[in-house]
Amino acid sequence: MSKVVDDQSLNILFRDAHTHNGWVNSEVSDELLQQVYDLAKMGPTSANMCPMRVVFVKTPAGKEKLKPFLDAGNVSKTMAAPVTAIIAMDTHFFEQLPKLFPQTDAKAWFKDLPENVLEMLALRNSSLQGAYFILAARSLGLDCGPMSGFNNQKVDEAFFAGTTIKSNFLINLGHGDPAKVHPRNPRLSFEEACKVV
Repeated sequence: MSKVVDDQSLNILFRDAHTHNGWVNSEVSDELLQQVYDLAKMGPTSANMCPMRVVFVKTPAGKEKLKPFLDAGNVSKTMAAPVTAIIAMDTHFFEQLPKLFPQTDAKAWFKDLPENVLEMLALRNSSLQGAYFILAARSLGLDCGPMSGFNNQKVDEAFFAGTTIKSNFLINLGHGDPAKVHPRNPRLSFEEACKVV
């Protein structure tokens, strides 16, 4: 029987969590980043393909490398964040399937598919993994500022040249500044968004 997460945990993960744009000056250790990944990787993906790849940008040199490719509205908050995770995807995820899905020849299901289909599959599943990543980070005490608003092609050229990896979205990570949290925007009600048939 599944265990139910307590109310306090649900508040941390969902109800009280916000997208953060302001940050307090506090370091995020490499060990904590590994813990976040090690939780996030446990979430389900199609055929356990696990296409997400992550580059943690935290050094001044790394931030300066990323900076020119950010939309203007994302520059200051990204430069101020202790870490920016580039959530990326390996479009040739099938190369890892003999290890990740050993019960059958899952590589054969994907390896001859057109590149645009592989990219769509990688995008869907790395986006799922990116959501798991946000929940993992929140559960370990970090705040998150996920965003698009950057030049994917330029980021790919700078960080993933010569690979089959492409950027998906960015997540700023650290401890959010409570003074810079905006009120939560509305969400659709169950009746507006859902149907039981």
